[in-house]
Amino acid sequence: MTMDGKTVLVTGSTGGIGKESARRLASLGARVILVGRDKARAEAAAKELRRSSGHTKVDAITADLSRLRDVRELAEEVAGRVDRLDVLINNAGAARARRELTEDGIETAFAVNVVAPFSLTHGLLPALKRSEAARVVNITGGIPRGRIDLDNLQGEKSYVGLSFYNQTKLAQMAMSHTFAKRLEGTGVTLNVAYPGHAHTSMNKDLGADAYPPPARPIVPLLRLLMPVFYGHRAVRKATRSSVHLASSPEVREVTGAYFSSKAVRVPWPEAVQDETTRGVIWDLCEKVCGDRL
Repeated sequence: MTMDGKTVLVTGSTGGIGKESARRLASLGARVILVGRDKARAEAAAKELRRSSGHTKVDAITADLSRLRDVRELAEEVAGRVDRLDVLINNAGAARARRELTEDGIETAFAVNVVAPFSLTHGLLPALKRSEAARVVNITGGIPRGRIDLDNLQGEKSYVGLSFYNQTKLAQMAMSHTFAKRLEGTGVTLNVAYPGHAHTSMNKDLGADAYPPPARPIVPLLRLLMPVFYGHRAVRKATRSSVHLASSPEVREVTGAYFSSKAVRVPWPEAVQDETTRGVIWDLCEKVCGDRL
């Protein structure tokens, strides 16, 4: 399997699962563009991946995907750098202990986990459509079950960090399900990958107050165990489904599907299968993006 001649963009790729996905795709020969919030860290990650993958075509762009203007500027910069984009991996994620709003007035986790992949995919569609068979891979996370509370999509009524993070990832899947349908016939596929659990900078930085109250007493123990059970090997393992969807010939024409951490197609979670829910989330994404699409 080779990715020679392919160009891949991976958001949230200066560390964790995104960086490991980028490393593996670069090792397969792809030109990889990393995206991170911090310029120095992004450039350091690109340098390290060039060395470890043995592939010189690894570049970095800085963007804060919680801000719609940064998402728009990222799409414009990518379009200026490449003739076409073969793979877009929307990997960037956010979780917060307390409810915070972005400069656009959107709850931060919802902005990064749902609105950013929605907006960035729209912005990059012209470049994706110039590829012979472009692929969009949206990375979900958390615990892929439970319900989506349409009256609390941005944490307006209640907010517990990790529980709300799980909801945003379900909402992202609902948005992705609709997006895939709308892309049918364009030559662009869109699928969702579940990575499984891994110890990354996002969950390392969360305090006990981000956990549901019953779990808070054992957070110190979790902090000791997570690096042991979900450290580097788990992070690398967590790239299995995203790399498969980005590179495997077997899924070249597959779209609108949900893949487990074992890179196996599985049914969408029950909450995602509700058409009304999908419609409400899609409409909200369109509303908050407005004329910036």
